[in-house]
Amino acid sequence: MNALSTPPIHRVGVVGSGIMGIGIAELCAKAGLDVTVAVSSTASLVEGPKRLARSLDRGVSKGKVTPELRDAAFGRVAFTRELTDLADRQFVVEAVKEHEPLKLELFAALDKIVEDPDAILASNTSSIPIVRLARATTRPHQVVGVHFFNPVPALPLVELIPSVLTDHQTTERAQEFVTSALGKTAVVSPDRAGFLVNALLFPYLLSAIRMVEAGVATAEVIDQGMVLGCSHPMGPLKLADLIGLDTTVSIAEAMYQEFREPLYAPPPMLLRMVEGGLLGRKSGQGFYTYE
Repeated sequence: MNALSTPPIHRVGVVGSGIMGIGIAELCAKAGLDVTVAVSSTASLVEGPKRLARSLDRGVSKGKVTPELRDAAFGRVAFTRELTDLADRQFVVEAVKEHEPLKLELFAALDKIVEDPDAILASNTSSIPIVRLARATTRPHQVVGVHFFNPVPALPLVELIPSVLTDHQTTERAQEFVTSALGKTAVVSPDRAGFLVNALLFPYLLSAIRMVEAGVATAEVIDQGMVLGCSHPMGPLKLADLIGLDTTVSIAEAMYQEFREPLYAPPPMLLRMVEGGLLGRKSGQGFYTYE
């Protein structure tokens, strides 16, 4: 594959219609791209378009999106339950649950389905080493991590994570797509659990959880301290709720498995909360209660 000779990316596939999947689909659609979102259930076929519409409507209400752009973007996104409908895509990014066996199965399937010999297969994983996902395919040189941040339409950063098997042309083409087509700032991160940003962020989040667990301070006081004292836009406990406490556990466990450093180990309190279904914003309750 020659990055200079391959056609521009116009057809994008997204696997998953959760917060991240819909955010990526919205971003691509607002950039004028043709987007197909593959979902795993009939319920998601209904909820996915509703989630996209709500997000676009919020953009209109905040004055960041015109009604015309909202309608045009919504019309560029198709939803399907058939993974085979991604066969003609030039760039496919998965945004499914942070569960390695699931992602490995998905990449093996996409490898057989996506027909374009120059297509990029990307993962929005927060922590799983890209080389493991790449080896599930027959084209590991075209697999790259493309890690967006939540909320996708608003946050400007994307981490690009090439593995030791990713060729330079794939990385170059992905970077061009992310920066020129999607208008994001890209940083190239190492292919290690947690990459760059989460390797810095998660010890901080987990430390805050341990402080709550030890009774040092409440979640509200810790968050207030970091927002008012350190100018953070959001405190660590509220941020963990936003990320999802189950996702926080998955990322922490992946980093602990790789580095075996105690600062990455998920605290027992966090594990019990997830076992009890307290997942943060997505479930309505975590360190805070949400309506």
